[in-house]
Amino acid sequence: MVIRVTVADDQAVVRAGIAAILDAEPDLCVVGQATDGDTAVELALSSRPDVALMDIRMPGIGGLAATARITERNPATRVLVLTTFDLDEYLFAALRAGAAGFLLKDAEPERVIDAVRVIYGGAALLDPAVTRRLIDRFTDAPGPLDTARLDRLTPRETEVLRQVARGLSNSEIAAVLGVSPPTVKDHVSVLLGKLGVRDRVQATIAAYETGLIRPGSRLTPPPRGGGVTPP
Repeated sequence: MVIRVTVADDQAVVRAGIAAILDAEPDLCVVGQATDGDTAVELALSSRPDVALMDIRMPGIGGLAATARITERNPATRVLVLTTFDLDEYLFAALRAGAAGFLLKDAEPERVIDAVRVIYGGAALLDPAVTRRLIDRFTDAPGPLDTARLDRLTPRETEVLRQVARGLSNSEIAAVLGVSPPTVKDHVSVLLGKLGVRDRVQATIAAYETGLIRPGSRLTPPPRGGGVTPP
């Protein structure tokens, strides 16, 4: 199975470099490139790629609007946003627009390749360090908490959501809660549906919006050992 990818970036060197890295992999194929947001949307709708790599600052409608249009009109295409540390506010908006995750532009080639495969596999991709900074920044002055959404969850689902927001994998959550990874996977699937979100990225945002996780709380997983197993 070949993963079909599009790359949108207004910087020719960056765009061509990413495309070359991906095309060199036997299971990845770049089916198109775009230099602006409008073209990125047209390309995604016509080529219907599995994964769309999306820069944020581009001519035309830009990456944020392009992400929203793609995820609304073609949900099967997973959007992976390209960003830098100084664009946190744009990144947050992109995640809320339906992006499946983000990748820093200075990432190693292997990280880019792995990110595409992770996104294609249906998982969300979050850099814990950037996510911590991003979430804390946007919850410094939170609006009214939507606590009613938590009422839809069982106590166990609520605890699983808390661990998801901390950045733990299913295996790590299973070790913390003393259940099996398949059980955790089932809980995650159910709580995503109850919260009306598409993946773990948006579930993490929901954990903050409902007040389940507060700004400044620890997001990093506990040290491995003492029963916590690697994913």
